[in-house]
Amino acid sequence: MKIRLHEREYRVRCADSFGTRLKGLMGEDSLPEGEGLLLMNCGAIHCCFMKFPIDAVYFDRDGKVVGKETVKPWRVGKIIPGVKCVLELNEGEASAIEAGDEMSFVI
Repeated sequence: MKIRLHEREYRVRCADSFGTRLKGLMGEDSLPEGEGLLLMNCGAIHCCFMKFPIDAVYFDRDGKVVGKETVKPWRVGKIIPGVKCVLELNEGEASAIEAGDEMSFVI
């Protein structure tokens, strides 16, 4: 699946079950550039057992960005009210993304 965010397309894997959200990126060494993991129905993240830092982009139910941050291995992300899904990208890839940007799916 591909999504568009702030004039850039990302190829994403979708984690939409308890098991896939829990595993997330654990055990992986990195993400290919321009790829990410979209955690559906998820309000917060952790980076326990992760090997690399990530940028986390937080979305509300309408697909609008309500926050972002870089999360290092063995740290927990922010708790932001109203978050419905989280996009995990390589550290630095979310630098141009801002609150209010909208995510759209590319067909």
